Amino acid sequence: MGDTNESNDRRGDGPKYAFYGDDFTGATDTLAHLARAGLRTMLFLDPPNAARLSTLGRLDALGVAGAARTMPPPEQQLEVARVGAAFAALGVRVMHYKVCSTFDSAPQSGSIGVAIRTLKAFCANPLVAVVGGQPNLRRYCVFGALFAAAGADDHHQSIYRIDRHPTMSRHPVTPMNEADLRVHLRRQGLENVQSIDWRCFAAGEAALEIEVQRRLESKPDALLFDVLDDSHLRAIGQVIARHAAASAPLLAVGASSVAQAYALARDDSADHAAVPKSALLARARGPVFVLAGSLSPLTAVQIAAAHSYLRVELDPLQMTGDSASDYLATRVAAIAGPLRDGRNVLAFTTRRATNAAGSAGVGGALPQLAHGCAALLQQVVSTVRLQRIGIAGGDTSSFAVRALGAWGLSYLAPLSAGVTLCRLHADRTELDGMEIMLKGGQMGDADLFEQLLGWS
Repeated sequence: MGDTNESNDRRGDGPKYAFYGDDFTGATDTLAHLARAGLRTMLFLDPPNAARLSTLGRLDALGVAGAARTMPPPEQQLEVARVGAAFAALGVRVMHYKVCSTFDSAPQSGSIGVAIRTLKAFCANPLVAVVGGQPNLRRYCVFGALFAAAGADDHHQSIYRIDRHPTMSRHPVTPMNEADLRVHLRRQGLENVQSIDWRCFAAGEAALEIEVQRRLESKPDALLFDVLDDSHLRAIGQVIARHAAASAPLLAVGASSVAQAYALARDDSADHAAVPKSALLARARGPVFVLAGSLSPLTAVQIAAAHSYLRVELDPLQMTGDSASDYLATRVAAIAGPLRDGRNVLAFTTRRATNAAGSAGVGGALPQLAHGCAALLQQVVSTVRLQRIGIAGGDTSSFAVRALGAWGLSYLAPLSAGVTLCRLHADRTELDGMEIMLKGGQMGDADLFEQLLGWS
């Protein structure tokens, strides 16, 4: 984290809130929520050194976008410890480990348990707060069980218990086969996760605090908070703020709802830099390129609705096979030509070849496919200068943005729930200022890629 003395000098006026996103798409959603709440926030691709921070001025919050969701435990532990040490050097009061709103993780990949055990070394507060839902994304936690919506139409979405969700229960790497988040986390090494259920919020602030203190007496690994609506988030935010101010730095775990809770509970009279709470998405100033590496049903709906794009298919088997470099060269040529001619282009991984390989083969090939998509994006951007791009897929986004060589992202404008448009910050002139949308497979409206053009 750069020079230790310089870092320590910033403790008094540095950011009080820091988050690590275990994938890029979720990290940009957290960035957006903090920025819209009036907090001056920057999202970095690596922990920033003192020199980088000094050029940005005062920040109320900062984040690091990572890829821990795809990592095995030894690699994940090193990654999270590196970030935790950097946050601790800044003197943050709330350290947020940002996970997917569906909590998809497993003991062998992206373990939330590994992250909590690692970050506790930097957060001595006895309270580890796990925020179980995010209502604006239709994610709800009731008596410790997680429920999530499915479908592209906001008005006709069905709510499923997560272990019966048509997509997340069948995730190729981290299928959610347990709805009780206490059991889910126990399988990842957290033996004592206790639940603060929704009835505690109705009893009032004092009663809620008494219940939290009572639970803390048994020294649990974490307290899991139910979430059904924003009033619950406000109450949780007040608990987090109170405990973080009264004791050591506090670890919070959850989706962007942790940032929402923090923002709802913060003192509105505090001296924060003025940041617009909303912004209009401007029309793209040139052709738009979208790379869809996600295989989710919702992304398939979004691809089908992208009528303003030339579509270029990407064969997952050829992108990960022995002749991948030759295949990528042909795909880059098929994409770059139309972009030079001013046409919008959508490149997407096809399901046909993937399904033919069988589900076991798919799961094993996913990291290689994400790397292949990253290589394709890097070549396209090096071939054609673009002003706006979009990337669909959590793993695809993580690897693709790193391949571009940027160092940070800042908030520009909202697109739809869970999806935002950001400004890319890079030392390379041709990349600096590029506008980029990152979205997870389960996020966005059916016409999201059309929205990205800024025509409405």
